[in-house]
Amino acid sequence: MPAPERIPSRSLTDTELLTLLTEGTLTVLGQVGGASNAVLHCTVAYEGEERTCAYKPVAGEQPLWDFPDGTLAQREVAAYEISRATGWDLVPPTVLREGPYGQGMCQLWIDAPDPGENPPELLALVEGDEPGEGWKAVGFADVGNGRTALLVHADDPRLRRLAVLDAVINNGDRKGGHLLPAADGRLYGIDHGVTFNADDKLRTLLWGWAGEPLTEEALGVLGPLAGELAPGEPLATRMAELITAAELDALRARVAGLLDTGTHPKPSGQWPPIPWPPV
Repeated sequence: MPAPERIPSRSLTDTELLTLLTEGTLTVLGQVGGASNAVLHCTVAYEGEERTCAYKPVAGEQPLWDFPDGTLAQREVAAYEISRATGWDLVPPTVLREGPYGQGMCQLWIDAPDPGENPPELLALVEGDEPGEGWKAVGFADVGNGRTALLVHADDPRLRRLAVLDAVINNGDRKGGHLLPAADGRLYGIDHGVTFNADDKLRTLLWGWAGEPLTEEALGVLGPLAGELAPGEPLATRMAELITAAELDALRARVAGLLDTGTHPKPSGQWPPIPWPPV
């Protein structure tokens, strides 16, 4: 007898996904290895719908000396709220909820494309001093035996939007492994616990546009975002629940600074500009 055909899950709206993640029953499938904080692979089920998700309990977080306030989980949710406000939806749906190991972040799991689909390459190491057409240079990397290679990323509008989002949320850890191309062609960024510091902490592999003018699209997104972050606005009220007052003021200042300069930020020189390890 042939195996039954797998019936694909129906598409859910963002509102339905957030309800599923918030209200659904979490079942832990296992722990994701290699993470410095606890990351659990789970299913979440609600009213006949089930999806896979990542659950990061606050109890499994390691303390960070430069992020003494709040939690990684809160900042992950704050990053989602800002991403959602931009309309770019670069961060998978993410909520704060109770789970089997206490309160934590619950985020929709993004499935990678099938191996045969050959998604476009986003990062590469190339010989020579120039990135080549379709690529942006980040810097030189030590590849062993006294050799260096030029680290480049794709000149991709999805990555460029993510670079703007990272500048807004002050992402201190944009690694290559945090870039997730989805099966539907969209690009997501994950792991946003090290964000929203009041000091400049931007560390990323997406420096290729540093100092270049922001796109009209980006400026068209940042203007309304500044308005939504004004005191008393719903987004500002929500952010005040997730980050400190000083961090919220710094967030507003970063958006205003991007609008004022009209350019992608450059490395500050106060911190290593590229996270380690970069992958």
